[in-house]
Amino acid sequence: MKGRIAELDFLKCIFILLMIVFHLAYIGDKYPYAKSLVYTFHMPAFLIISGYLMNVEKEIRPFLRMIVWIFIPYAVMESGYVIVSSVLPVRGGIDELGWGVWLEKLFLHPVGPYWYLHTLIVCGLTYYVAFRLFRNRRNLISFFIILGLLYAAEAAWAGVVSLPNAFYFLAGAVLRRTSVGFCSFFRPSLWAVLPFVWLASDMSNLDRALVSGVLLTYLAVSLSLVLYRCLPERFARAANFIGANTFILLVFSPIFTMLVKPLVPVFSFDSSGMLFLAVSLAITVSGCLGIAWLMDKLRLSPYFWGKARMIQRSC
Repeated sequence: MKGRIAELDFLKCIFILLMIVFHLAYIGDKYPYAKSLVYTFHMPAFLIISGYLMNVEKEIRPFLRMIVWIFIPYAVMESGYVIVSSVLPVRGGIDELGWGVWLEKLFLHPVGPYWYLHTLIVCGLTYYVAFRLFRNRRNLISFFIILGLLYAAEAAWAGVVSLPNAFYFLAGAVLRRTSVGFCSFFRPSLWAVLPFVWLASDMSNLDRALVSGVLLTYLAVSLSLVLYRCLPERFARAANFIGANTFILLVFSPIFTMLVKPLVPVFSFDSSGMLFLAVSLAITVSGCLGIAWLMDKLRLSPYFWGKARMIQRSC
């Protein structure tokens, strides 16, 4: 599978924007039901896409190089988040900072929004090792059963990964190994809105670990693909550009979701919070891309991302 897939970039755009929106504490507190609904499907969809795109057929050196250049931004930003959590009133903060706490958060139980990158590293490495050890097996089902058991062991051992999250990544890897394309499995259908609304109307269904959570994830992807087909070309290109640069937004967005908090009283006249949301989202996206652009210009990207130029072009 070579080149970018426009539909996947669009999906990544949708789900990264939803992630940013509900990392705005004011919006999450104002719309708790919507937050619970979005949290049911947006990161599971990301993990499915990640498993689908993970290329374990690479030789060991390029694969490990890819992992290293995920780990370095993760380690820098997670370390910064740990420090901030120990001195500022951050939700789920750290009471006492020390070397042991830092290493435990970095390698085992990350705090804050960087858990996704940690999960990506752990699941990707496990997938690669399993593929190298068992790739000669003809029975693909046996291989994925073994991989699932490895993920279950990692979840049971000190909770290195969340089992539901690992299984969403596994689902993407399974889909990649079949003859069914991503957009053939996740069929765009406007009819998906009916079961989506029905499931979403019951709070007890809003759990990614439940069958209802799996169904909501599937339906959310299906409905997003319908939206992609309806978008004017100009908006589709803009969405694909954001989707092609989601790694940048994943890494830097927590900086801006904290920085925009003082804007809450500025927009207090808007009781819906939508004006604050729109301005904060624009600041966060443009700020993240601006940092990456500046790093490219200052030639710092090779030392942080492992690339001469981090800003990616869309399809």
